[in-house]
Amino acid sequence: MTIAPVQRPASKAWTDAKLILALEEVVETELNRHLKAAKEWMPHEYVPWSQGRDFDGVLGGDAWSIEQSKITPLGRIALVVNLLTEDNLPSYHHEIATMFGREGAWGTWVHRWTAEEGRHGIAIRDYLLATRAVDPVELERARMSHMSAGFESDNAHSMLQSVAYVAFQELATRISHRNTGHFAGDPLVDQLLAKIANDENLHMVFYRNLLKAALQLAPDQAMRAIADVVTDFRMPGHGIPGFERAAAQIAIGGVYNLRIHHDDVLQPVLRHLKVMEVDGLGPEGARAQEELGLFLEGLHAQAVRFEERQAALLARRAANAGRR
Repeated sequence: MTIAPVQRPASKAWTDAKLILALEEVVETELNRHLKAAKEWMPHEYVPWSQGRDFDGVLGGDAWSIEQSKITPLGRIALVVNLLTEDNLPSYHHEIATMFGREGAWGTWVHRWTAEEGRHGIAIRDYLLATRAVDPVELERARMSHMSAGFESDNAHSMLQSVAYVAFQELATRISHRNTGHFAGDPLVDQLLAKIANDENLHMVFYRNLLKAALQLAPDQAMRAIADVVTDFRMPGHGIPGFERAAAQIAIGGVYNLRIHHDDVLQPVLRHLKVMEVDGLGPEGARAQEELGLFLEGLHAQAVRFEERQAALLARRAANAGRR
């Protein structure tokens, strides 16, 4: 899809308010495209309710124990991280509604996005509890802790930084869900996460196309925003209790790691935007473009080192397993 060039005004600096107004038509176009592309799906259809039974507590059911779960250990870790990330939706809604507003095409998109994201957490939690895949007590305590801390984007200090962040983050979330489904060991949860990943991909396309229009409109400011977000990117779930340990296991297991982040998240979006091909930039834009190029080179080198460590660790694990 091509986006019609947006006329640049004489002014070099854009305020957030002016950018939001100038991009309203693009938002409306992207919203209409999204509504045509989005396919309705029902979360309850992917939850095996017949497997559910009462837990201990008020109803006097059976206490949870890990052998009741049929998903893989890696799948369990990744599913919990993915769910807790989705749980912070009220904070995410507050962030984008405050930044983009609740009126016109922007407001319609904010509410539509929130509605679609809301079903992700509902569906994953229902699946986990119905199948006894995780400890429900620990899950609820982690939810309370994570949501009590709220969320504030590291980079979302401007409208352009907000758009740039979600363009990359939505693709990262899509890949995390999709890979989690592949590694979870249950075909049903793989189907469920494929539906969720499809939603996330459509969200990514919306924000990516919006970012493309912003890059045409205010190239220097947009380039600066992209460089700031890419060079300091963190997933929105970084505040989850025990996130660093979980992230390490997820990385080694191949759900999401530096190589995936570089190859499957950053590069596809940057190539689509042709960020490194943008010319005619002012000093600040050119500096941001150069910083971005250097950062990507360094990240690729880090990914190579990670892959070497990953391969060595997995080889040791395989050898140890063979001796048992």
